[in-house]
Amino acid sequence: MIARWLILVWFAFWTVAAHAVLAPNEMLDDPALEARARALSAGLRCMVCQNQSIDDSDAELARDLRVLVRERIAAGDSDEAVMDYVVSRYGEFVLLRPTFTARNALLWGMPVILLVGGGAFLILSARRRRTSAGGLSDEEARRLDDILGHRD
Repeated sequence: MIARWLILVWFAFWTVAAHAVLAPNEMLDDPALEARARALSAGLRCMVCQNQSIDDSDAELARDLRVLVRERIAAGDSDEAVMDYVVSRYGEFVLLRPTFTARNALLWGMPVILLVGGGAFLILSARRRRTSAGGLSDEEARRLDDILGHRD
């Protein structure tokens, strides 16, 4: 009885560790090319799951991307050419680790820029308000005294 439970637990953990590439028609015959395909697939995001690589996903789109990567590798494309092709077709969001560009830096830096800009605006507004609320000018004080009927 214990042996059956151990076998069941072993199979449960073994299947969790298995990748989603199960269909033999997805795999390349050459082990070196298949290793390249696996390495590339691990860096591509499943557009359906969004938090898994296409190698770990069971989604139909992930399967299509795995097949596409393998087709491009079988056609003789370099790793960079395969990734460039996939990014040009699906956008940079398909990369699990996006490349660093000025646009990405601006995107990630914008909250800090807005926070610093907003803080500077508040400080400058407070300073302006403090200096402009310093009192009445001589002419304004004289006019106020005339209106209120106060005479020196």
